[in-house]
Amino acid sequence: MCKKITINEAVDFISDGDTVMIGGFMTNGTPEKLIDALVEKGVKDLTLICNDAGFPNKGVGKMVANHQFSKIIASHIGLNKEAGRQMTEGETRIDLVPQGTLAEQIRSGAFGLGGVLTPTGIGTLVEQGKEKITVKGKTYLVETALKADVALVLADIADESGNLCYKGSENNFNQLMAANAKITIVEAREIVPVGSIDPIHVQTPGIFVNYLIDGKADE
Repeated sequence: MCKKITINEAVDFISDGDTVMIGGFMTNGTPEKLIDALVEKGVKDLTLICNDAGFPNKGVGKMVANHQFSKIIASHIGLNKEAGRQMTEGETRIDLVPQGTLAEQIRSGAFGLGGVLTPTGIGTLVEQGKEKITVKGKTYLVETALKADVALVLADIADESGNLCYKGSENNFNQLMAANAKITIVEAREIVPVGSIDPIHVQTPGIFVNYLIDGKADE
């Protein structure tokens, strides 16, 4: 079974300079309580891998506003003006990656692949400094795999072995990130006994999950 821990114990697994993946899409499916705890802890110089930069006062945007990231790898930052300002002023390095490419880089890191070949970005700024490979007459960019020290994800329901179910579109990047990192910490709205979840409804197997946080218990 996974180890159940408190939010305060969870944030102790994240240190200055770590690379963290945080699930969510425009904050939908983001583990907000874990983010609040990280803001309070003040851990810094992190590399964030996330779909976006959240909003200034919601999701990972709270950590952006608190200057806790030295680098952000994301698909877009347009919903957070502070992230755009930090990028323009050179305060935070922000690498913008096509969304499908980002998902496949995370998937590659999760399942032991070196990366992916994609035509997305050919002929644009995206290709600068990247290796290209021609396959059957078509040119592809080599996009290398991404890996994280810690993944923070939100699940709607988890059982005590760490098997996870997501609520609707909250799945987004959570499922990929849960499989990727050295340590995966799940903020779950509800934790149920083993056997309570029909195996066909499990979206992330417990083998990928290290620690569970009972979101209700920490309210």
